[in-house]
Amino acid sequence: MNRYFFLLFVVLLTFSACNSNSYSPKPRGYFKIDFPVKAYQPYNKDCPFSFDYPKYATLQHDSSRDTQPCWYNLSFPQFNGRLHLTYYDISSKKEYENLVEDARTFAFKHTVKANAIDQKIINYPEKKVYGVYYAIEGNTASSVQFFLTDSTKHYFRAALYFNERPQYDSIQPVVNFIKKDIDRMISTFKWK
Repeated sequence: MNRYFFLLFVVLLTFSACNSNSYSPKPRGYFKIDFPVKAYQPYNKDCPFSFDYPKYATLQHDSSRDTQPCWYNLSFPQFNGRLHLTYYDISSKKEYENLVEDARTFAFKHTVKANAIDQKIINYPEKKVYGVYYAIEGNTASSVQFFLTDSTKHYFRAALYFNERPQYDSIQPVVNFIKKDIDRMISTFKWK
C-alpha cells in the first residue's frame, strides 16, 4: 500500500512539473551601441573662437528664443544627445564674475540627483584658455559641463544633455565616448 502511494506521488509530481506555466522575469537589457570611428573637423567661422569637433556630430546654430550670434548646438543624433554651446563677450569684471558663478550654479543644481560632481581646472596659458570642467555622475539631466575664458574679453560655456530619461548605468558608455570628443574640443580650443 505504501508503495502504491509512493508511485502515485511520483506520477503526480511528474505531471505537475511538466504543466508549469510559471513566468520568470528577465533582467532589463539595453541595445548594443555601435560607436563611430573618431574623426574630427575644425570649426572656424565668424565667432571669436575655433576648435575641433567630431565628424559624426552636426553643428547647428541655436534656434531658441533668446539666442545670440555665437550660440550653437553640437548634436549627436545617433545618441540622441546635444552639447549646448554659448558664447559671451565680456565687458566688465562684474559680468565675468557673474558668468563664472552662473556656470558653477548650473553645474551644482544637479547635486539633488548627482552621486558626485568632479571639478577639473582647465589651464592652457600659452593659448590664454582657462576654465573649469564639471563631470557630473548619477541620474542627472547633464553629465558634463564646462566653461572656457581668457579672463578678460571672452567666455564660452558648454553643457551636455540627452533627450532621454537619465539612467546613469545605461548612458554611461555614451557619456564616456562623448567626453573624449569634449576633451578634444577643449584641447584644440583657441581664441581669435
